[in-house]
Amino acid sequence: MNKLRNWFLMCLLSGASAVTFAGACDNIPVWNSTVAYSKDNQVQFNNLKYQAKWWTQGENPAVKSGAWDVWINQGDCGATSSKSSSVTKSVVSSVRVCTTSQAPAWNSSNVYTQGMQAQYNGVVYEAKWWTQNNNPEANSGADGVWKKIIGTPCGSSSSVKSSVQPSSKSVTPSSRSSVSSVISGGKKVVGYFAEWGVYSRNYHVKNIETSGSANKLTHILYAFGNVTNGQCVIGDSYADYDKAYDAAGSVDGVADSWDAGTLRGSFGQLRKLKKLHPNLKVIWSFGGWTWSGGFPQAAANPTAFANSCYSLVEDPRWADVFDGIDIDWEYPNDCGLTCDTTSGFSGYKNLIQALRVRFGPNALVTSAIGAAAAKINAADYAGASQYLDFIMPMTYDFFGAFNAAGPTAPHSALYDYAGIPTPGFYSDAAVQLLKAKGVPSSKILLGVGFYGRGWTGVTQAAPGGSATGAAAGAVEPGINDYKVLKSTCPANGTVAGTAYAFCNGNWWSYDTPATLVGKMNYVNQQNLGGTFFWELSGDTPEGELINVLGNIR
Repeated sequence: MNKLRNWFLMCLLSGASAVTFAGACDNIPVWNSTVAYSKDNQVQFNNLKYQAKWWTQGENPAVKSGAWDVWINQGDCGATSSKSSSVTKSVVSSVRVCTTSQAPAWNSSNVYTQGMQAQYNGVVYEAKWWTQNNNPEANSGADGVWKKIIGTPCGSSSSVKSSVQPSSKSVTPSSRSSVSSVISGGKKVVGYFAEWGVYSRNYHVKNIETSGSANKLTHILYAFGNVTNGQCVIGDSYADYDKAYDAAGSVDGVADSWDAGTLRGSFGQLRKLKKLHPNLKVIWSFGGWTWSGGFPQAAANPTAFANSCYSLVEDPRWADVFDGIDIDWEYPNDCGLTCDTTSGFSGYKNLIQALRVRFGPNALVTSAIGAAAAKINAADYAGASQYLDFIMPMTYDFFGAFNAAGPTAPHSALYDYAGIPTPGFYSDAAVQLLKAKGVPSSKILLGVGFYGRGWTGVTQAAPGGSATGAAAGAVEPGINDYKVLKSTCPANGTVAGTAYAFCNGNWWSYDTPATLVGKMNYVNQQNLGGTFFWELSGDTPEGELINVLGNIR
């Protein structure tokens, strides 16, 4: 019956005279998100056969079968057989369209990731994102985790036209490219690459590739360009476009040339990375904590500033590397390393508007912003959001050893909790405030840190303890990468959606793979545009954290 159903559906939807019957996948296992697959292993998923290009686990074949992804789509399960295309609509309308043989019964204890299917009360549902113990029938509305794939109970007869949804997997091969884009959900995973990381941190563009992070990222933010005299200028010319990489250090295994006109440095390596990952976007970020002092002058003449930025980003030497510009002004009409006392409430919006006008509708214009209520209230972020592709509240660094005596508190809590030292210093507060001001949810990205903040001289494990100063850190006092902390001071507690660790008198807070699952669920529940993080070199060499962000989106 399944074969007959598939043939009728394909005739109806494509009008093709040759269709494929199932059967050739009988000895191929169904893809399982918990199973690890090695190179050349085959699986079947939604009546299609896939082959792994390399080791993979938890990567949905329907989503990860593009030119640069892990799975090769080997087509429908079966051989081609010619059939007449003159099937009458009256016959087709009586065909059963349920796919229960491919959709197991929903189980409340199972974990479902994006694209996985289950049936409940005879109806087939597909998970929009990671979920567990969310009843499909009760959670399949516009904001629910499940979407109906086949709306008619299994075993009943109905019109194919009314029951086959645009996102159904029982579609012709020519329609699968559009189906994949629906499955991906469009969530952004945006990671910072620190310009100075090529020095003491010894982190290079090649590490983005070897760690597998390039397969998970949608955007890279190159940090930072400088802002001075009201203009965008180069931050570090040697690191940016002059440093020569040998074959071993190069993304593609080819050493940089010293010929005139050759683009070297991180810019040249990013060009090579984009050739391997054509859908990956790279955005040049300007400002940051150290170089935001030039923004007030820039805001005094936004058009001149936008023109200078366009000339730099679109310089013919590297114009193909960058897909747009990011503004990290810390902070408009407020204080960071320096204080802005001149731009006023509208200065930020006017600057962003000028950038959009100069860069045009096809370039990306994005911005990282402060996450505390005082920062958000100081400038017209809602007015600016109409010109931005996405906006990134920096929902980390709320607390840290910059208050040397404590109290200890998580620097990137997702929610409020009893005893929080400063009311409102948590991620959800920033998100809700932006939404209340009129910033679209789809443009807001949740910020996470790939590092921890810590104190020493602490005597209690629970948050709220006193301290004597900053814990020793490999980066700077009071700061350590996740890749260091996971082994030197493993997390042994959670609070408000993030983790903390207490060891040898030191107290650290940082996100772990488990807490990032919770944060990505929050992103989906709030219909946010995705997530961004600071920064790539803080992850493990295998990309442990970014794997969570990329797999759940």
